[in-house]
Amino acid sequence: MNTYTDSQLIDSYQKGCEKSLSSLITRYQKDLFTYIYYKIMDEDLANDIFQDTFIKIIVTLKEGRYNDQGKFILWAKRIAHNLVIDHYRLKSKHIKVSETTYENDEYSIFDTLQITDENIEEQIISEQINSDLLSLLVHLPENQQEVIKLRFFDGLSFKEIADQTDSSINTTLGRVRYALINLRKIMDEKNIILTR
Repeated sequence: MNTYTDSQLIDSYQKGCEKSLSSLITRYQKDLFTYIYYKIMDEDLANDIFQDTFIKIIVTLKEGRYNDQGKFILWAKRIAHNLVIDHYRLKSKHIKVSETTYENDEYSIFDTLQITDENIEEQIISEQINSDLLSLLVHLPENQQEVIKLRFFDGLSFKEIADQTDSSINTTLGRVRYALINLRKIMDEKNIILTR
């Protein structure tokens, strides 16, 4: 598959060939990881952001929202760059990492978990949103519920979740990815919109 273009690999992956995604990751993992590492100079954190970047890429490709302009690596680096900025922004507020969506017209249900200097009214709304999210989680398989809670409510890294659940990082990534896709489907089916 090394002879295929990025566009061919993406097209093949979207048609169900998981090997195409592996080829794409293998092709760019060193370049992308180095790009992330030199922005933060922390190997563990760079690994986390690298994994988060590929989760976003996978979800976007699976949902058919990637507009192919033959610049896959530039798009991947933009996602990584946004995640690095998110990390520093969140770190400065001392709050847990949330999953944010790269596409401007999309949002992640976990964007609503970000905590700012809230007044009482905003705190009540945030608590309601968190409560609504927790009630949605019961519709997920148990292993997906667990990783979502550990990642987005407890703020653990993928490596910490893998260790805690006695799973590989790839299994953990897969569970988070499918949980997010399933939650989005549940919200669409139940016509739920989470906003502040």
